[in-house]
Amino acid sequence: MNAKIVLLKGDGIGPEIINEAVKCLNKIGEKFGHNFEFSEQLISGVAIDETGTPLPDETVKACLEADAVMLGAVGGPKWDSLPPEKRPEKGLLGIRKALNLFANLRPVKLIDAVKAASPLKPEIRDKGIDLIIVRELTGGIYFGKKEAYTENGENVSLDEMVYRESEIDRLLKVAFDVSKTRKNKVCLVDKANVLKTSQHWRKRFEAYETDAQKSIMLVDNAAMQLIRQPESFDVIVTENMFGDILSDEAAVLTGSIGLIPSASLSTNGKGLYEPIHGSAPDIAKTGKANPLATILSAAMLLRFSLNLHNEAECLEKAVYKAVEKYRTADIFEDGKEIVSTSQMGDKVLEIIGGKL
Repeated sequence: MNAKIVLLKGDGIGPEIINEAVKCLNKIGEKFGHNFEFSEQLISGVAIDETGTPLPDETVKACLEADAVMLGAVGGPKWDSLPPEKRPEKGLLGIRKALNLFANLRPVKLIDAVKAASPLKPEIRDKGIDLIIVRELTGGIYFGKKEAYTENGENVSLDEMVYRESEIDRLLKVAFDVSKTRKNKVCLVDKANVLKTSQHWRKRFEAYETDAQKSIMLVDNAAMQLIRQPESFDVIVTENMFGDILSDEAAVLTGSIGLIPSASLSTNGKGLYEPIHGSAPDIAKTGKANPLATILSAAMLLRFSLNLHNEAECLEKAVYKAVEKYRTADIFEDGKEIVSTSQMGDKVLEIIGGKL
C-alpha cells in the first residue's frame, strides 16, 4: 500500500513525539511492505509565528488531499495573550471543521505492565479495563446558538443544543462498526429523563438494526460505573458534551495520559490522529516527553484510515512489550529502565524488528 500522511507537529513536545511515531510507521511499512509518504504542514502556534494565522490555507489543502493526518500538540503560554480568534486552538478547531471530523474515538486500555499507576483499587483494576468512547464531535451544545442578553434588568445567557437525525445516525454507525471488531457491545449514554435531544438519541439507538448487544445508561450513572466497574463497558457512544467529560474521566483510569491515543474520523474514512495530552512546553526539547500515546495513535491510523489491522496490532503489541522494561519519566517505577523520548521510540522499533 502507498499512503499519504500529513504531519502537523504543532507546538511544545509535538515535533518530538511525532518524530517517534514516524519512525515506527516507517518500520511497520518496511516489515509489511507498505510505503508511507509524509509531508509536514504548519498549525497552531508555530503557524502563527510563521504565517500570522493558526491554520494556513496550504495546511488545509494538504490535509484534504492526504489519506490521514497526524497531529502532535497545540498551544502554549507564548500565545496566551492573543485574542481568542487568533489563538493556537483555533487551528485545531478549524482543521476538524475542514475535514468534517464528526466522530472522536478514544480507547481506554489499562496495560498490564503499568496497571499499578491506576488510581483504582486493585480488586477493580485487576478485572481489566479495555473500552472505547465514541463521541460526537461537531454538534450539540458546543456548536449551537450562543447568546448573552439582558432581560428585566438581569443578565441572561443561552447555549442551544441541537441534534439532527442524520448527525445521530452517522455516529451510531461508527460505534456499531467499531463494536464488530471488539465484544459487539454498545452502551448509549444520555440524559433522556430530562433532555429532548437525549430522547432523540435514544429513539435512534433503539431503532438501529444490529446484532450487537445494546444497553442504555444515564450519564450520571455512567460516570459512577466507569469508576466502580469499568470492565463492564466495551463501546460507549454519546453526544458531544457528555463524551468530552466522560472521556477525560476514563483517561485517568489508566494512570497516565501519556498512554492514551485518539482518532477523529470523517464520513469518507479520513482521520486525524493525536495523543490526548497537551503540548507540555516545560519539557519540550528535554527528551522527557512520552511518545507512546502518539505511537498508539499511529496504530489507530493504520486501523481506521488505512484498514491495516494486522499492522496496527503489531505496533500496539510492540508498545505494550516496551513498557514492560522501559519507561519515560512520567511513568517510571522502580525496577524499570528510564529512557528518553527517542530511546523509547527506538525500543518500540527494535521490538517490531524482532530484536528485543
